[in-house]
Amino acid sequence: MSSYSTDVKNELARVVGERSCCHLAELASLMRMGGTMLIGGNRNLGITFTTENAAVARKVLSLIKGGFHLKTEVVVTRGRRLKKSNSYLIKVVPSPVVTELLSALGIMKGDGINIGSDSGILRKSCCRRAYLRGAFLGGGSVSKPEGEYHLELVTPNVDFAKTLVRLLKNFKLPVGMTGRKKDSIVYLKDGDAITTFLRIIGAHNALMAFENVRVVKDVRNQVNRLVNCETANLQKTVNAAIRQVEAIKYIQKTIGLEKLPPALRETAEVRLNQPEAALQELVEILGSRIGKSGMNHRLRKLQQIAEELKEGR
Repeated sequence: MSSYSTDVKNELARVVGERSCCHLAELASLMRMGGTMLIGGNRNLGITFTTENAAVARKVLSLIKGGFHLKTEVVVTRGRRLKKSNSYLIKVVPSPVVTELLSALGIMKGDGINIGSDSGILRKSCCRRAYLRGAFLGGGSVSKPEGEYHLELVTPNVDFAKTLVRLLKNFKLPVGMTGRKKDSIVYLKDGDAITTFLRIIGAHNALMAFENVRVVKDVRNQVNRLVNCETANLQKTVNAAIRQVEAIKYIQKTIGLEKLPPALRETAEVRLNQPEAALQELVEILGSRIGKSGMNHRLRKLQQIAEELKEGR
């Protein structure tokens, strides 16, 4: 995960929804992303949740403990490989109260499991925002704004992925969905869409950082386009001047410039003396006697005469 994604998650982990309904929506989405159910004694249910982000682990713990009296355990597994992140396993010990929590989250309906439809907890706009925040905390990443724009939410639950797509479309975002191995990937690839998403989920500091880099990037791209355009125009000017000089030299070698009408002879001599000059510079040398379009017409006429001389050889 990029350091920018980590910054976004660390910021979001500090965002606390004002209402208890938003806490449930955010926790439901987090559980859809990284939670699994356990079956303990007397067929009581428990929960485990795994993340590599300590701030996310703390938030999940606070959300679980916020409204329910549940016994929890935290196991930290240190990464064995070089630079491998620690893994945080939150375990909610099986008890009858866990079923109450899962029912409140919409994951349990009666005695059955609700696989992916959370419409019951997504009626309010504030809850929909909290739900998307939980999805990003549980399985989201966003590339650094200096590179290609890309944000994705990764889940093994295709029904949950479809719910996320519907939510993002409700916010008018150009969302896409694809598969990667056993996972479903919900993604955004547009800079405006990503900034809107960050605003929706409450990552305001990350949004400012994204926009600042984006402005610099857009200005740099605009400057590059202008430079490329100027370079292309300069190359066209040079190529045209080379063709004009070659044509005039051919006329000079075959019939001589003195055989040309006075106006064309004057233009030919100016171009030969100033082979690298732009059209406007040639006009300025001749003063007010001719305009830019007139100069262009004379030079084309000289090239035409050279072509006719070549054809008549």
